[in-house]
Amino acid sequence: MMDTVLHLWHNIDWQQPYWLALLPLPWLVKKLLPAKPEQSLPLHAPHLWWQWQKASKTQPTLPQKTAQVPPLLALIWLALVLAAMRPVWFLDTQPFQASGRDMMLAVDLSGSMEKEDMRIGVDYVNRLTAVKSVVNQFIARRQGDRMGLVVFGSQAFLQSPLTHDLSTVQTLLQETAIGMAGNNTAIGDAIGISLKHLLKTQQANAVLILLTDGSNTAGKVTPLDAAKQAQKAGLKIHTIAFGQADPNTRGGVEEYLFSRQSNIDLKTLQVIAQSTGGEFFVANQTEQLEAIYQEIDQLEASKHEINSYRLRQELYHWPLAAALLLSWLYASLNIGQQVRARRSL
Repeated sequence: MMDTVLHLWHNIDWQQPYWLALLPLPWLVKKLLPAKPEQSLPLHAPHLWWQWQKASKTQPTLPQKTAQVPPLLALIWLALVLAAMRPVWFLDTQPFQASGRDMMLAVDLSGSMEKEDMRIGVDYVNRLTAVKSVVNQFIARRQGDRMGLVVFGSQAFLQSPLTHDLSTVQTLLQETAIGMAGNNTAIGDAIGISLKHLLKTQQANAVLILLTDGSNTAGKVTPLDAAKQAQKAGLKIHTIAFGQADPNTRGGVEEYLFSRQSNIDLKTLQVIAQSTGGEFFVANQTEQLEAIYQEIDQLEASKHEINSYRLRQELYHWPLAAALLLSWLYASLNIGQQVRARRSL
């Protein structure tokens, strides 16, 4: 029994213990301030006025007693001080993993992502649906990391800031739609807004994974200028060119994508990756895109540290409720004494 009590007491912490210094305040006030002399007030009844005068003349004056703090008031003050100290009960420690790795995802939502030239299983889907399927699995594998999401079309938007809540990032990714940021492609702005958020949160050595199926056709910042700023800030950028090649092309996917028939600016994406220390990838199928994200997962693998947190429960409302109940009791007793005193006259 004693061990259980000690364990419970050990789990209680006081958030504002300095309020304990106010505990002797009522006794100090009583000791330092002079006691007010007691006076018997007459009843507000004209026909009893003469009786009160007669009684006051015949009753001897009692000597003043040193005022004491009633025990009930002392309990009320003690309960208020305990509530002000904010007792918190901490539950058992819960472990969790955190790597300290910060990773931003930039996803193209331009109109070209609407092309239904990707396959998931036996079904053809548009490019964005394939990206969502692959990236959703990638996010789930990054437990312990902080991840953020940037979407871009004609403009770039921060869809999710860096967070350990990966399920929220997955939900926000699934809620994106083609054209919601415009039908053009602002690659430079996507890099810029990612870098701006990372600098605002003072996060260094972060990683940006940028996926696009086109070339830069919008935005205030050019991709190469944005890459230079990212290089200065230490932001590593992995770039992914994602699009369907012509099956009749003999030279393969990369030759087709480098040709004039492709809208993807592969040379710029290569320079962005190389100048920032990242890797450049090309994918024209869902399976290839999945393999790329698995490779990035291995490239950016990090050691996870085991940390812990403790669930907490506020307890201040219990002493506060006790003070309220004791106040009602004290008021009821005083009212009862006054009623009995008036009846005795």
